[in-house]
Amino acid sequence: MAQDHGPRRERPAPPSATISAEFPFESHYVEVLGSKMHYVDEGEGDPILFLHGNPTSSYLWRNVIPHLKGSGRLIAPDLIGMGKSDKPDIPYRFEDHARYLDAFIKKLGLKNITLVIHDWGSGLGFHYAARHPDNVVGIAFMEALVPFPAQFERTPTGLFAMLRDPVKGPEMVIEKNAFVEMILPMAVMRKLTEEEMTAYRAPFLTKESRKVELVWPLEIPYKDGPADVTKLMKEYIAWFESSKIPKLLIYGDPGAIISPKNVEGMIERFPNLETHFVGVASHFLQEDHPHNIGRAIWDWHRREIKGK
Repeated sequence: MAQDHGPRRERPAPPSATISAEFPFESHYVEVLGSKMHYVDEGEGDPILFLHGNPTSSYLWRNVIPHLKGSGRLIAPDLIGMGKSDKPDIPYRFEDHARYLDAFIKKLGLKNITLVIHDWGSGLGFHYAARHPDNVVGIAFMEALVPFPAQFERTPTGLFAMLRDPVKGPEMVIEKNAFVEMILPMAVMRKLTEEEMTAYRAPFLTKESRKVELVWPLEIPYKDGPADVTKLMKEYIAWFESSKIPKLLIYGDPGAIISPKNVEGMIERFPNLETHFVGVASHFLQEDHPHNIGRAIWDWHRREIKGK
């Protein structure tokens, strides 16, 4: 049953100023397909797996994870080529990230996983869950890749048209590091501190290191492709629309991928969905409302996963 009764229209107070730049976790590394992947690993019990997207890392979850203490084994990897993970010479297409994530989960022996997913981490998480439904017990998602059918027929415009342009895209991403320097700050309602910006810049200090950032927007399934990503997204959406697995949608206003006006449609599309409104937020909700998000996931997980 969906809770929260869909979108709320009031404009709440600005996000709390008590958002820490500190990354208070020990770093762990595991060899996956010949490269080392960095991850957070806190607590014990059934795993709660936090997956980030572009251009972030496990650092995005730093203020969310502590709220889940005692709920299970809290694991937040840096996707291959991102964060503190290695940067092997691979194409960095969706299928590459999925291959490394599959191997990471297998290497750590993760069973009965609760997914907490955002941005491209959501696509990877949904894709994993659709292929391993017996190993996923719940999904909390925010600013996630769950397109409506008509969205697959769109053509890129504005910023994403530029990012996919063979000349403008590399100039923006490789030369100017636009995902970190422009897009990330624009999609956070508060001003990120210099310490936070330093942490987000750290994985992408060289032009060579930014290849992974450039490839991600090319994977968005517009009308002109790519066909393989369109196919797998349609497959995981079909699974998500039929699965009774507990689901939690966390959203803000105005949002970027998921706006309040999208929520009612999602309640109709996805069975066993709860919704939770965090307030004024764009794409990187974790940087504006981490404590609200953490508490919401803790409560939902306590009732729907641990309590069942």
